[in-house]
Amino acid sequence: MVRAPKVYVSPSGSFGGLIISYQEVSMSIKFCDSETRVNLMRAFAGESQARNRYVFSADFSKKEHLQVIEQVFRFTAAQEQQHAKIFYDHLQELNGNTIVIDAGYPVDNYKDVNKLLRAAQHNEYEEHDDIYSHFGEVAASEGFDAVADSFQRIAKIEKIHGDRFGRLAQLLEDKKLFVSDVESAWMCLKCGHVYQGNEAPKVCPVCRHDQGYFIR
Repeated sequence: MVRAPKVYVSPSGSFGGLIISYQEVSMSIKFCDSETRVNLMRAFAGESQARNRYVFSADFSKKEHLQVIEQVFRFTAAQEQQHAKIFYDHLQELNGNTIVIDAGYPVDNYKDVNKLLRAAQHNEYEEHDDIYSHFGEVAASEGFDAVADSFQRIAKIEKIHGDRFGRLAQLLEDKKLFVSDVESAWMCLKCGHVYQGNEAPKVCPVCRHDQGYFIR
């Protein structure tokens, strides 16, 4: 919606018989000329890079014997891939075209699992708080309601991602990823064995995989 002038004749003849007022009107914008198409490509690029960063972070977490964090990075990467597809599908009518974008993307190649988690948390919150909220508003103002809906819904998912990464980072910082103040159920992600206690077993008694596979 934009503010556009509306001209009408004044019955009293004041101002030469013309009155100019402003009202909210819907202005049709071609998708090929819209800011929304550029924002969709920015989002597609961002989600694609996030997916790869999380795969790399998963690989590193596995090397650090933190397989439970590895799995969180991997299934979040799969969700980011789905987000990328949703944004890319909105661009289908522009097949054969090239969209040039100007955007910045983070370098988070830390050799520290906690730093990787905190960086992921920051990026997810940024998408939720600023980027996708703004993209959704632009899409709505240009009349692309389906695109606006995708941005708004995916923004909420990114907040969930950020919360999850933050919780794992906090547990690592507090040295409580595999330790609990109260008796808890710990499940081995490899075989499904469930152990009751204040600390996950160092080695699963069933499949013999290490503590890194346990999740409460």
